[in-house]
Amino acid sequence: MEFREIYCYNCHKTLGKYNVKFYTETQIAEIIQTIHADHIKIGHHVEIRKKKSK
Repeated sequence: MEFREIYCYNCHKTLGKYNVKFYTETQIAEIIQTIHADHIKIGHHVEIRKKKSK
């Protein structure tokens, strides 16, 4: 199963994992803008990464 992971490089932690089957990259970008906007506002580097789970 594939996941897209929202990762903050400054905090060194995963902010969320979302299944590729149910969430498009556009939807995940909207999630970042609404839920994780605090990280971006204080200057943190947030990235969407693609992960595979066993």
